[in-house]
Amino acid sequence: MEEHKIENIELKYLTVDDFEELKSATLESYGGVLDSFWKKDHIARLTTIFPKGQVVIKIDGKLAGCALSLVVDYDKIEDNHTYADIIEGDKFKNHDPDGDVLYGIDVFIKPEYRGLRLGRRLYDYRKEVCEELNLKGIVFGGRMPNYHKFQSELTPKEYIEKVKRKEIHDPVLNFQISNDFHPLRIIKGYLEGDTASNEYAVLMEWDNVYYVKQNKKASTVKTVVRLGLIQWQMRTYNSLEELMQQVEYFVDSVAAYRSDFALFPEFFNAPLMAKYNHLHEPDAIRELAKYTKVIVEKMQQLSISYNINIITGSMPELIDDNLFNVGYLCRRDGSLERYEKIHVTPDEAKVWGMQRGNKLQTFETDAGKIGILICYDSEFPELSRLLSDEGMDILFVPFLTDTQNGYSRVRLCAQARAIENECYVAIAGSVGNLPNVNNMDIQYAQSAVFTPCDFSFPSNGIKAEATTNTEMILVADVDLSLLRELHSFGAVKNLKDRRKDFYNVVRVNDNK
Repeated sequence: MEEHKIENIELKYLTVDDFEELKSATLESYGGVLDSFWKKDHIARLTTIFPKGQVVIKIDGKLAGCALSLVVDYDKIEDNHTYADIIEGDKFKNHDPDGDVLYGIDVFIKPEYRGLRLGRRLYDYRKEVCEELNLKGIVFGGRMPNYHKFQSELTPKEYIEKVKRKEIHDPVLNFQISNDFHPLRIIKGYLEGDTASNEYAVLMEWDNVYYVKQNKKASTVKTVVRLGLIQWQMRTYNSLEELMQQVEYFVDSVAAYRSDFALFPEFFNAPLMAKYNHLHEPDAIRELAKYTKVIVEKMQQLSISYNINIITGSMPELIDDNLFNVGYLCRRDGSLERYEKIHVTPDEAKVWGMQRGNKLQTFETDAGKIGILICYDSEFPELSRLLSDEGMDILFVPFLTDTQNGYSRVRLCAQARAIENECYVAIAGSVGNLPNVNNMDIQYAQSAVFTPCDFSFPSNGIKAEATTNTEMILVADVDLSLLRELHSFGAVKNLKDRRKDFYNVVRVNDNK
């Protein structure tokens, strides 16, 4: 078929009126490989129970291709099912309007119309239906029409591997893989009479990255999340009440913009150490630790009052006379979660006697799954990789750096974390100086929100950034659906392309 002779290409719903032409096209397309074709009552039933799933391509009014499908509850389908099991003796009893997966039961293009990429149109249509119906994905049993040539020397698994490596050409598998389908398993005896495939089939799957699990609770699943970062000015406070007034001012400010999160810096409460400056540094910070419990309680109340999730930055905390650098996630539903700094800096250990934490986890929120790493922890890629494996969407990094050198380490590592883990990273730090607090005299910061570097994101990976060394808030929106697209359709796929057969990151000590 020469392209210049084509005047009209249409994608239309299949109807019973198409039966005779469909029968002829089926026999011509399969060349006798299959012993049967769809009967008229089959078409009548399919177009009645699921009309949207049955489509044909017509070229200048002639049927050129067809795609038929059902919706199934995949949990009810056996792993080693057959084609006959799916269509249930041609009664299509497995079709379930409330199912979660689109199951392809037939697709073909007539030989004379092949080479025009019409098959891609049918597959794209199925993907659109899958997304529209909010289904998990598409599956079907893929034939291996060239396998009979190699069955004496290769197992089906070996055959598929060689096809994937382009060592063997299989027109069906190559086409499906190029359309983002991936093999799940091999099924023996899938389609009776398919001698070309030796009755083997490869169960192929396409994942719908836009699928949203149905939530029975009265809540909204957010895809666009608003982040509020507080770039905190270090200044003298005469009391805890004064400091908390400033905290509430910032919470009120970012909440007024309907932010989903408020992120405070590491050790934002350090000004309260001024009254203990006459003590040795280890003793002074232990006095500061006595404020942590009441600060967390007050911030927990603020999160409820202002309807915002608050990440408290970090504060010193004493447990069994051991000093840790910790923070809390105060959810707006009133719940509270704790996180710890895993790697303490040499200065924290030497001057204050700070101990290393052992708690690492992701946190479920009403605005995505998040991770929190305190300052120096962001410079160790293993931690964020573990969080990424748990499905982290946004990584928050409260930090405190005194010099531009220290800030650059945090910033550059945060940008790397965004790229390698295909997530958003928000960093917030303090600015100004504290002349009356030993070991906390100067600060340098530029808070920012970083993204992966791909077509749907800023080319430099910077979503927003604050003015350097100026007290302010930074409000930025991040779209979680773009991350889902990136995971499957990015120019590079940093998560999927990891060589887990060659290396892996595992927890040795997990005290979640």
